[in-house]
Amino acid sequence: MSDKILSNAERAEVLTEALPYIKRYNGKVVVVKYGGSAMTNDALKTQVMEDIVLLWLIGVKVVLVHGGGPEISEMMDKLGKKPVFVDGLRVTDKETVDIVQMVLAGKVNKTLVNLLETKGGKAMGISGMDGNLIEAKVKDEKLGYVGQITKINISPVEDLLEKGYIPVISTVGSDSEGNTYNINGDTAASYIAGALKAERLIMMTDIAGILEDHNDPSTLISEINISEAEKLFETGIISGGMIPKVECCVEAIHKGVKNVVIMDGRVPHSILMELLTDEGAGTMVTGG
Repeated sequence: MSDKILSNAERAEVLTEALPYIKRYNGKVVVVKYGGSAMTNDALKTQVMEDIVLLWLIGVKVVLVHGGGPEISEMMDKLGKKPVFVDGLRVTDKETVDIVQMVLAGKVNKTLVNLLETKGGKAMGISGMDGNLIEAKVKDEKLGYVGQITKINISPVEDLLEKGYIPVISTVGSDSEGNTYNINGDTAASYIAGALKAERLIMMTDIAGILEDHNDPSTLISEINISEAEKLFETGIISGGMIPKVECCVEAIHKGVKNVVIMDGRVPHSILMELLTDEGAGTMVTGG
């Protein structure tokens, strides 16, 4: 359908198909974890922000949680500092955590807020440090200022939603001593979605979802429950970088999220396809 011009009748049909989903999600909280290639491609970034504004305009309470790994690495490179990773996590010394705070809570966060505003949305950017939203402690001494979440104080986000804003949250946290921590974006999104008892958490990634055969996109598993996910861990179907993502999905459901979707953020309008069409997108993880 995307390769041809839609007739007015076809446009009307698309809108009619979306109607029950619009009714379902109107007034409900949907948390979107935004990162990966969809974040570094300017055209895709603009499209994702347009999709979020559209959802907001039809009454969905969208909360945008974002990372910014490539931007952090780029700034470190400019400052002559080489990124170091252990088990996929960025080793974050005092100088690096200052860079993380500057890039995530500053440049990336405000760029996204500005994009949402220019597309007709009403957005407010905050970091996990604002209102003690994300309290954290040292996750592992060898990683430096990489944080493990100890508490979510969700009221700042609820206040923004109540006032009609799209909260845009950068994933840096703090402790009672004033230390700043770099927080994994997927983990932060699952905790925030859980605290909000969100209708859905959408995890945007660089792959289609959970695949039975990692090399064959046609083997996408469209839906699993958390007990089935445990079996996929055991059999090795969920492996590598997908392990922590699915663990975050399971964590979110245990914390009260209705369901979680892992989807390919590089696919145009994947958020709208997931929420407003019969077809959906990616892999849905449910409590089941």
